[in-house]
Amino acid sequence: MSKAIPLSFLFLLLLFCNCTNEGKFGPVNFLILMSDNQYVSHLGCYGDPVVKTPAIDQLAKDGIRFTNAFCASPSCTPARGAMLSGQDIWRLGEGGNLWSTLDKGIPLFTDLLEESGYHVGHDRKGWGPGNYKVSGRNRNPGGYTFENIEDFIDQNQEDKPWSFWLSSRDPHRPFELGSGIASGMDIEKVVVPPYLPDVPEVRSDICDYYFEIQQFDKEVAAAIALLKEKGQLENTVIILCSDNGWMMPRGLANLYDFGTRVPLIISYPKRFKSNRVVTDFVSLNDLAPTILELANLEVPKVMTAHSLNSILSGSDEGRVESPRSFIVTARERHAICRKAGLGYPSRAIQTDDYLYIRNYEPQRWPAGDPPLFGDIDLHMLQEMTPTKEYMMEHKDDPMVKPLYERAFLKRPAEELFDLRIDRYQMNNVADKKNYQNVKSALEQQLLNYLIERNDARASGKPTQWDTYPYHEEADWIGKPRKEAQEKFGLEAAYSY
Repeated sequence: MSKAIPLSFLFLLLLFCNCTNEGKFGPVNFLILMSDNQYVSHLGCYGDPVVKTPAIDQLAKDGIRFTNAFCASPSCTPARGAMLSGQDIWRLGEGGNLWSTLDKGIPLFTDLLEESGYHVGHDRKGWGPGNYKVSGRNRNPGGYTFENIEDFIDQNQEDKPWSFWLSSRDPHRPFELGSGIASGMDIEKVVVPPYLPDVPEVRSDICDYYFEIQQFDKEVAAAIALLKEKGQLENTVIILCSDNGWMMPRGLANLYDFGTRVPLIISYPKRFKSNRVVTDFVSLNDLAPTILELANLEVPKVMTAHSLNSILSGSDEGRVESPRSFIVTARERHAICRKAGLGYPSRAIQTDDYLYIRNYEPQRWPAGDPPLFGDIDLHMLQEMTPTKEYMMEHKDDPMVKPLYERAFLKRPAEELFDLRIDRYQMNNVADKKNYQNVKSALEQQLLNYLIERNDARASGKPTQWDTYPYHEEADWIGKPRKEAQEKFGLEAAYSY
């Protein structure tokens, strides 16, 4: 008569069958839920008092919420390319610019997953905007393009492990004017940051932005419900983030906190302890090695980012890994909004206490050449941009003038902000005598980081970002809408 197999032995056998000999689990799926142009604070789980995001809030309870997560660059194309490649934007060649391409020779986590047998896809933007074909790629770097996640899952006929990038259009402009207030939002509860005018027009604009975030939350809820229905939820790592900060003045296309700091939530209750908050400085670039390690794949040495798996698999909260005490971000050319297609190259280093920014071409207009200031908000005033336009229209108002000057006018070569007393980065103390030691230390720390990672800006080598192709010919002619022409005395078109 055969003896019964002990339960302890069955458990070990099951564990062995689902792991490699290194203790790693078998194939896992990945779902990236990305909003478009969203600052970190603007979710219920990050403390916003107005926007309602129940699906995302629940995801945070089920996962790990990062409070110091940053994109590599405050611009869609380079930020997304850096996330895919696990590298800083200056290592991506043309990919460091908006509307660029991404060299075929740069290893991406999506390519490596596909090569290992993964079903890989995205919807809508994925990597971009840009032209991936000119680099020799036969598909979007984010994966094969699908109409939606349901089509992607249904077409996985071989039941492969998969990676899908749900690339929302929200809360990218244009917004429906008045949609936020019409939905029932209380305009009086809106928190207007001090770098924007606190007026009804701006409060309403923020509500419209919040309404778009709530639309994204509905997409998140629908995607999670679909995974549950398809029996895919339990074995899927869910990553929620945005590509860069919000589009308001001093946000998008700026190295201030509001352009680079983004929400990041990672949920996989099957393996990661839930409902944790981590304050380590992390980058979306870190997602590439993280995903590859979770898929039991080798991380290419060229990837300069670092896996988050030791944080995810632990149980600690707060500051978990002491080396993650700072972040470096970068900016090259965003929109075409300066003569000859020039960009506004900058690098920044941020710690708990300080933000230091090095502007390499301070003689250029950081917000784009006047009168359109095309690096602020939705490019060339071709659509409604209420906050930007209010500041332009009231630039001589004593209450608005200093805010306008910070957002629209030229900046010095160096900027330093004491975040301990200046959370919103309103007062540049780079020239203050009592900050010189801090500035020198941060400048050197930034320089060391850039040199170690081969940034031509730091070494003084020739650069090409100003002359790389911009694969959207229409943007070389700025055409403000007729209402904006009349309001600001603009011409019908501006050639760049």
